[in-house]
Amino acid sequence: ALEPGELITAFRFPVPTKAAYAKFRQPASRFALVGVFVALTPSGPRVAVTGTGNGVFRHAGLEAALGRSFTPEAVAGVKVDASEMNGDLHASAAYRAHLVTVQTQAAVRQANG
Repeated sequence: ALEPGELITAFRFPVPTKAAYAKFRQPASRFALVGVFVALTPSGPRVAVTGTGNGVFRHAGLEAALGRSFTPEAVAGVKVDASEMNGDLHASAAYRAHLVTVQTQAAVRQANG
């Protein structure tokens, strides 16, 4: 916590060796139903997911799989739990869970060039 009168003047983040963002757009509105950011950092892979619930979250299972092999195939068998995801007229929670895997694979493919 900051003390009274203290200011944060900078943030430092390690530069990832690879990174990419992939999103699945709702066809009519073009807004992202699901977006996934992947990064390979010196401390391991990071996966951030958006569009499935109330906020952005990291997915530990996808990160663990990518830690073994930073390839699209590595995440194919990872379980993405739909129970805490939003469902609406655009996409059910189960479909959003499926899109998390698909978009993770797309982002990894893009990051790997």
